[in-house]
Amino acid sequence: MTSLFEKALDNEPGSRPLADRLRPGRLSEVVGQDHLLKEGAPLQRMLFSDWLASIIFWGPPGSGKTTIARLLAQEVDMYFEQISAVFSGVADLRKAFEAAKLRRQDGKRTLLFVDEIHRFNRAQQDGFLPYVEDGTITLVGATTENPSFELNGALLSRCQVLVLERHDEASLAALLERAEELEGRTIPLTADAREALLHLADGDGRFFLNMAETVFRSGDQELDVEGLTRVISKRAPAYDKDKEGHYNLISALHKSLRGSDVDAALYWFSRMIDGGEDPLYLARRLVRFAVEDIGMADPNALVQANAAKDAYHFLGSPEGELAIAQSVIYLATAPKSNAGYAAFKLAKSAARKHGSHMPPKHILNAPTALMKDLGYGKDYAYDHNDEDGFSGQNYFPDEMRREQYYSPPERGFEREVRKRLEYWAKLRAKKQAEKTKE
Repeated sequence: MTSLFEKALDNEPGSRPLADRLRPGRLSEVVGQDHLLKEGAPLQRMLFSDWLASIIFWGPPGSGKTTIARLLAQEVDMYFEQISAVFSGVADLRKAFEAAKLRRQDGKRTLLFVDEIHRFNRAQQDGFLPYVEDGTITLVGATTENPSFELNGALLSRCQVLVLERHDEASLAALLERAEELEGRTIPLTADAREALLHLADGDGRFFLNMAETVFRSGDQELDVEGLTRVISKRAPAYDKDKEGHYNLISALHKSLRGSDVDAALYWFSRMIDGGEDPLYLARRLVRFAVEDIGMADPNALVQANAAKDAYHFLGSPEGELAIAQSVIYLATAPKSNAGYAAFKLAKSAARKHGSHMPPKHILNAPTALMKDLGYGKDYAYDHNDEDGFSGQNYFPDEMRREQYYSPPERGFEREVRKRLEYWAKLRAKKQAEKTKE
């Protein structure tokens, strides 16, 4: 079996891209995916039994999905056939299935690797089912999208979903050491620039090696961070505004705000802005957060969130983004309460439960004589005329008992609101007791 460097040296240096020359020749050479490949891990258990299940590899770009699939076929002596859902259609699939049938008759199994499998529509995905079930192919699909949303349930039920992780700094550093060994020299970067190169990769091993190759080809002069940025371009952030990454990051922002972690909230906000998110989408989410997670604990939170939205409308990008960032800081540092949100849900539930009860007659206006004769407005107590400014009358339907929906916590401005409610509750009980004695 050809080793990593034997394979790399088969060709003249520079004849192929560095990432291709460093492509592992054995599973043991794959870095960054130990949770799948170490002893006792899912793929090693399959290889130990000399049996490969159909698999969906879910992971970010440059994490090694294609390489691992190719090496798995090599390990279990299967024919490796690769197609891309971007460039293939029904005719290509039929051709692949027919070829796999013929190999099977000759005793050779086929591993069909389908890159970007989520790009196939539902009908095309269903086309795999009979060939997976009867063993004509072992399907290994690769996707950067959440399989739960993008793949048919029937296909998923016949495959194991294995998650590949983005490369961390340790695995990228290991790749760089291999590149230096292959090149026969240390990459011409200062210590700070070397660290910056690891960060710029954003976890993508293939992109990282492409950047490293650019540095190697730039000459022998050692580059600092500024020199590095002149030689290579920054990787576009891995962020799809209409896919799972979008929902993951907005969830991270919302929960960081709720957890009063201002620095984490600013980080996730900046990640989304850097990824090209519409700032007004974020402004709308902040307005929602102000009413859902802060509410009366700080009534000014809604004012601040709306002001940020208006400021962005007025200023545009990039200046207006600072106004939204200020709103993030305000909301993250404000006292939190979902009491208003919870009260509204309880009140809606009660409204559905109790139906169409009429308001009590004493709080109804009586603009006509007939309505007065029917008791509309009778015995209504005008609160401003009461010595306490509070009559304590009942405002619920006569058919309902009084219910409590809003229970403010002892936090922020709601601490004062709670004192008021408790005062009014005692006053109401006192006045009702006095009325009963009468």
